Amino acid sequence: MEGKPVRLLDRLREAIRVRHYSLSTERAYCDWVRRFILFHEKRHPQELGAVEVTAFLSHLAVGRNVSPSTQNQAKAAILFLYRHVLELQLPWLDEVVQAKPRQRLPVVLTENEVRRLLLAMSGVSGLIASLLYGTGLRLQEALCLRVKDVELQRREVAVRQGKGGKDRVTVLPENLVLPLRQQMASSKALHDADLSAGFGHVWLPDALAVKYPQAARAWGWQFVFPSRQLSTDPRSGVVRRHHIQPDTVQRSIATAAHRVRIAKPCSPHVLRHSFATHLLQAGYDIRTVQELLGHSDVSTTMIYTHVLNRGGRGVVSPLDRVG
Repeated sequence: MEGKPVRLLDRLREAIRVRHYSLSTERAYCDWVRRFILFHEKRHPQELGAVEVTAFLSHLAVGRNVSPSTQNQAKAAILFLYRHVLELQLPWLDEVVQAKPRQRLPVVLTENEVRRLLLAMSGVSGLIASLLYGTGLRLQEALCLRVKDVELQRREVAVRQGKGGKDRVTVLPENLVLPLRQQMASSKALHDADLSAGFGHVWLPDALAVKYPQAARAWGWQFVFPSRQLSTDPRSGVVRRHHIQPDTVQRSIATAAHRVRIAKPCSPHVLRHSFATHLLQAGYDIRTVQELLGHSDVSTTMIYTHVLNRGGRGVVSPLDRVG
């Protein structure tokens, strides 16, 4: 039985890649399926059913105390295995327990805290942090920015294949035009050096590399924030220059927050939360904020109305009226 899970995971990877899922999703799904198999003592998933799937998910919730979102990710991985790899359309698949996500208020920095945080940062990580707060981008969206999608003259940033595979356009702050122009000049010099060394190809989504063979070497398709080192693509084995890794920015923000003594937990996503909240505080329409953030439903954007600086739902406490 020891060889069977390995072959199954190879089939799982192939099914994920055919559907153009991200590498992070591939790794997460393979990890959850591996854990599922080991939890049931290496029995093949074809021998298992709703009882075993529910037992595994219950173990995650009770024994491991994972969050609802983590439990639901594990469920998604297992259901993907049954539907798209084993091709078993079983009636119990849709009846497996679904953890109800907890609705938590987002952590939001004050404008003073944002100013202190950004002043404590420098270099590329500092520029990315400023971009997150100035545009409302998610960290991965900022790291995946291509040169062609940054419109300096129109002060716009185009987000391609954001969360849910959606494209959108968001605002580019005037204060970031010069730093971004300098960053792209540095990236251009690095790209030219790669071309001279026989490299210079960048990863392209979907089948664009086949449809446009020269696009991978074109300047417009290069990442705005390239990595310092070349790396080997784990899927194709091709040596390329990818964008910088998320943990580099995450560590820089956490370190800067600790240095300026911000007590709130600080992550790149907190800057996105702060972007949305501060726009609402400035009087911008919630539909405008929804569009800039790329939310499908305005109810997702409404969560920021609960953390405005006037208190819950903008209500003035009666204590403040007592003379």
